[in-house]
Amino acid sequence: MPTTETDEHKSLRTAVATLGKRHGRDFNREQLWSEAAKLGYLGVNLPEEHGGGGGGITELSIVLEELGAAGCPLLMMVVSPAICGTVIARFGTDAQKQEWLPALADGTRTMAFGITEPDAGSNSHRITTTAHRDGADWLLTGRKVFISGVDIADATLIVGRTEDSRTGRLKPCLFIVPRDAPGFTRRQIDMELQAAEKQFELTLDDVRLPAEALVGDEDAGLLQLFAGLNPERIMTAAFAIGMGRYALAQAVKYAKDRTVWNTPIGAHQAIAHPLAQAHIDLELARLMMQKAAYLYDEGDDVAAGEAANMAKYAAGEACVKAVDQAVHTLGGNGLTREFGLASLITAARVARIAPVSREMILNYVSHQTLGLPKSY
Repeated sequence: MPTTETDEHKSLRTAVATLGKRHGRDFNREQLWSEAAKLGYLGVNLPEEHGGGGGGITELSIVLEELGAAGCPLLMMVVSPAICGTVIARFGTDAQKQEWLPALADGTRTMAFGITEPDAGSNSHRITTTAHRDGADWLLTGRKVFISGVDIADATLIVGRTEDSRTGRLKPCLFIVPRDAPGFTRRQIDMELQAAEKQFELTLDDVRLPAEALVGDEDAGLLQLFAGLNPERIMTAAFAIGMGRYALAQAVKYAKDRTVWNTPIGAHQAIAHPLAQAHIDLELARLMMQKAAYLYDEGDDVAAGEAANMAKYAAGEACVKAVDQAVHTLGGNGLTREFGLASLITAARVARIAPVSREMILNYVSHQTLGLPKSY
């Protein structure tokens, strides 16, 4: 694995940072999405033959991180090109690739991702949304919750379960559900966290889908699911690192400018050291994120899964600490709208919770990496 970024990656960072700074903290999501698409950033990870940039999650994570560091992250990048685009590129039929990938790459269409359920969270083994055959069609029934951006997405990639004809056990499968499919309804969840992308509860009541709505092999199960979940964790890490960098940059600037008793407050170690520690933590999290992205792009799904979970954990913790320290550095100013930090106090916690809690990541590492016995 390379320990330093290539010149191409550095140039990508610079270009995206320039775009992000032009839009800033008070960005318009639709305008930024459209411009990022025109510049090729949204589809940088998708295959060139389908209108993408031919890169991987490494390049896409750079885009999201730099937009976040400029104060204007695009949450749907985690979902539409990273999860859905990757799954379709790897496992979709030729028809699915032709229909969706060029549109996801140029930003004219978006796709949401539905896995979380009220009683199962994102535990794929407890998902109750089920699909069964009805002639040549599928009928999909179930509920999903905390699904981002369904109102602006043209379709949702739904994680359901089908019955294995050989064993009778349920296994996960992925279906493309159009926004206007009969029986597919949504209810917006009233969130205290204010964000451009809204959260929804979905109900699927015998949603009839054609055979071609199934993505990939009906028997592939977890392989296809984790092809989307690992990029999700990597991109969530990028989202968190970008947010932490934005908060830290605001605090550093303030600590240099704010003077008390003829001395900038940043000269005092009580201010300087916690900011330095926050920077170190963010850089360490970025290294793990880069490792995870590299492993995933190299096709090592098992190693990428471990690294992606670790990266998401490290980035979430680093982000929360950076935001907290930034607010403390600014004092009362850290709670004003002018500096744009107060809203991050809540937003930063999302990186600890979604798409998987830090406790479940610790379970994963203790069981899968360390080989410790399970308590459940």
